[in-house]
Amino acid sequence: MSKKLVVGLSGNLTRPSKTKAFISHIVAEVASSTGAASTVFDLEDLGQSFPLAKRIGDLDPLARNIVERLLGADILVVGSPTFKGSYTGLFKHFFDLLDPSSLRGKPVILAATGGGDRHSLVVEHQLRPLFGFFEALTLPTAIYASDKDFANGVLVSEAIHARARQAVAEACRAVPRSVGLAA
Repeated sequence: MSKKLVVGLSGNLTRPSKTKAFISHIVAEVASSTGAASTVFDLEDLGQSFPLAKRIGDLDPLARNIVERLLGADILVVGSPTFKGSYTGLFKHFFDLLDPSSLRGKPVILAATGGGDRHSLVVEHQLRPLFGFFEALTLPTAIYASDKDFANGVLVSEAIHARARQAVAEACRAVPRSVGLAA
């Protein structure tokens, strides 16, 4: 039985962000449900070699280690980029560096946060491009939280907590049995 790992990646470059807090919450749910080791990264953690890299081998050792952890994860929790074009472009650049086949079959939970009145806009602009990347590889699960679901940067909505637990259960069911995660 291999060591279980859940990795979160936030497309935001600002700290602290609601998206990172949301991703961290979901990653903690997965880790708690499965006994998996867990970690959460931001694009910012990839450092200065990342924006100019044409392939994973061009990354510095720290950034390569982050990418290898992501590729070795049993479950991924990926947070959407903000609406700002440069963040979205960097996030797309990250996925362009990856060999898509290395992600095939991995359960992925996509997470987005945004204003309550803009739910469809957030899903359209933040989650749809991620679905485009992951759909051919796996069956991603999406979860969205609005600004009103947080108080002082902490997720307080019981409905979103329940949805997070449901997304975690869906992802855990999708993990191949050989990994040894609990159903």
